[in-house]
Amino acid sequence: MAELELRHLRAVCAIAEEGSVTKAAARLGLTQPALSAQLRSVERLVGGQLFERTPAGSVPTDLGRYVIRSAHVVLDDLSQLLSSARERASVPSQGPFVLAAMPMLWVSQLVDELRARFRCTEVRTEIDWSWQTLLDMLVSKRANVAVFDYFEGVERRQLSNIEVRTLLHEPQFAAVSQDSPLARYDTVPLAEMADADWVALPPEYDSARMQLNAACATLGFTPRITHHVIESGAARALISAGAVSLASPASRSWDGIAIRPLRDDPISIRVMVATRADGLVAGRAHEAFACAAHAYRAVVDRNPYFTRWWAEHPEAHVELDAALRLVRPSHPQ
Repeated sequence: MAELELRHLRAVCAIAEEGSVTKAAARLGLTQPALSAQLRSVERLVGGQLFERTPAGSVPTDLGRYVIRSAHVVLDDLSQLLSSARERASVPSQGPFVLAAMPMLWVSQLVDELRARFRCTEVRTEIDWSWQTLLDMLVSKRANVAVFDYFEGVERRQLSNIEVRTLLHEPQFAAVSQDSPLARYDTVPLAEMADADWVALPPEYDSARMQLNAACATLGFTPRITHHVIESGAARALISAGAVSLASPASRSWDGIAIRPLRDDPISIRVMVATRADGLVAGRAHEAFACAAHAYRAVVDRNPYFTRWWAEHPEAHVELDAALRLVRPSHPQ
């Protein structure tokens, strides 16, 4: 007689988290027919249907919700058992964990999450504005995980043994001087920035450049990018003196600068998480992705305008929210 296996529990949880058999199969490294066959096996064993197939995706039935809750308990208990057993066996650490990242506000939170999740001697960071440099580090096995903004051309990279996922679609806010009339708005009209001097990253590092140009063009102007700056202190000084810039939505208003949403969200970027399929993250890419989800969510409330935006736009962070359901460990795995 067939019996329920751990792979069945992982499959059911993955379908629930992804909301789709196809997406869950991709995450687990299976074909869609193979995962569908596993789901049918589980449904035969428990004696009922676990998911309703709807146009919106796979939605758990009442029985499905019960099985999913129980499966999480079993898998969490197994994870704790393995963690405790490894500690008792004094399994040696597996060397440093290397995170390659753009200079994002949530990097320090991600370091903490990775340190709590993965057994390693330490978590190191390599920070660079170039997405190509970060992916090169991943391809050459000099990094385990990379986080970066999406740039045109990412899909054309040959990325063997690397999984790339979108964490969220992040809106771009405006950074303006607190003395500027623009700071009085709750949401800044992009059209009223037509006559401003803009601060921006050099084009090769600016993931939002094409969207900014396109959004401004629809309003009948070209942004006057007067200052190409990488160093944040210089950028802040220029903005507080009257220039404007796009800004991370989690940025705080301070030191003469106000951070506000752009009206109607004309510009957003995709935040990407890439993981190697071997080494410290082998078989655990979904855990590294969950670390990124927890780390990013930790900085949302730095800016009350972003907190409000986050609540009003759940569609922008569906994948991130699903990953938050993965329980955080109390000890490294």
